[in-house]
Amino acid sequence: MARLFGTDGIRGVANVDLKPTLAYALGRATAHELLRGGGALVVGQDTRRSGGMFVTAIAAGATSLGADVHLAGTLPTPALAFLAGSGDFGAGIMVSASHNPAEDNGLKVLDARGMKLDDDREDALEALIWRSEELGGPRNAGIGRVCDAPDLLERYRSARLGLAGTIRTDLRIVLDCANGAGGIAAPEILAATGATVEVIYNQPDGVNINVECGATAPAALAREVVARRADLGFALDGDADRLVVVDRRGRVVDGDQLIGLIALDRLRRGALRNGIVVVTVLSNGGLEAAVGAAGGQLVRTPVGDKYILEGMLVNDANLGGEKSGHVIVLDHGSSGDGLVTGLELLGVLDRANRAVNELAAEIPLFPQEQRAVRVRHKDQWEGDPVLRRAIAEAKVRLGSGGRILVRPSGTEPVLRVMVEGPDAETVRELADGIGTLAGERLH
Repeated sequence: MARLFGTDGIRGVANVDLKPTLAYALGRATAHELLRGGGALVVGQDTRRSGGMFVTAIAAGATSLGADVHLAGTLPTPALAFLAGSGDFGAGIMVSASHNPAEDNGLKVLDARGMKLDDDREDALEALIWRSEELGGPRNAGIGRVCDAPDLLERYRSARLGLAGTIRTDLRIVLDCANGAGGIAAPEILAATGATVEVIYNQPDGVNINVECGATAPAALAREVVARRADLGFALDGDADRLVVVDRRGRVVDGDQLIGLIALDRLRRGALRNGIVVVTVLSNGGLEAAVGAAGGQLVRTPVGDKYILEGMLVNDANLGGEKSGHVIVLDHGSSGDGLVTGLELLGVLDRANRAVNELAAEIPLFPQEQRAVRVRHKDQWEGDPVLRRAIAEAKVRLGSGGRILVRPSGTEPVLRVMVEGPDAETVRELADGIGTLAGERLH
């Protein structure tokens, strides 16, 4: 049986692969595993129509084991992480599939620190899910209570407004909220810096989250930035834990360059703890070269923001991220937060008094290509001798200056292929070839 938890919780097509019965079992398992020592459960959701169904099921499961459940309503994932780690709760569950298509949903479990669970804790929780009905439950007087608590969002909003108040800018920003949860707070918080914020895609209807907008489809934002002659564009994803940036010419700023310019600014100010930036194995070698040349160090982890956070804690670092725009600034929270990333960037631009494209150009990247191949058997690629031989031959062609990474996605039924090397044409050819072969072999 495939593992329930991927790199970002449990995900699937809502009411098809991911059913409310599983959410109910997760509520019971979470109450048993994480709340035995006391404390309530805080639950939030993004703007998907299926969210209410899953929230109700989680609450039913947790209260059936005696846990009180506080329903925070629609809010960004980083806001739920902020609340879970506030000291008032024993755990949190966020109902969101983040950047995934609107028909998907997901269940992310956070501990009392607001952090995702490590693999061993997830395995223990998963074992409890499958036998959740064996956990028993109290009679009426011991059943937990459900509390509607939409005002909890104000705690997060207040903290981010405080951060925004330390930054001053007069830039014109187009903000794409992806018809997601970020639209509830992001416009006000960004405007608190003095920026002029023009908002697009902030009319969620339950089915339009991430649809041709947001961080996964920044072309729409790019067109608006150019048309409105704005200085900058910010695109959140559906739960606002990541940010994609567009410059004034409508060009997307590479996620590794975004991490890099924040890191270099912090190095200059002595604000990069231990001089370390934590990234995944997918981050570009050019970022490593730029940070190293400035006196810093890059530490790599497996793909997934929970592994980045683990790497940050182990190395006592305060900055880490993925090239997708998922950036963690530990000074302000334990979760990737698109708003914090945007505020960090605005601070960098203010201090440098330069445009984002100029700063990004100081971090030249090596040619790199990524392919996401939709397959039925994503976990079987290592057992295919033809595919393994093709990858080995490609590595020989790239030489010592190149890298190839092949891995199954932790959130989607796809195999991800990354090729990096000194020659752009060769890199593109090899990425296409491996991607096509994988599609044929693992269909």
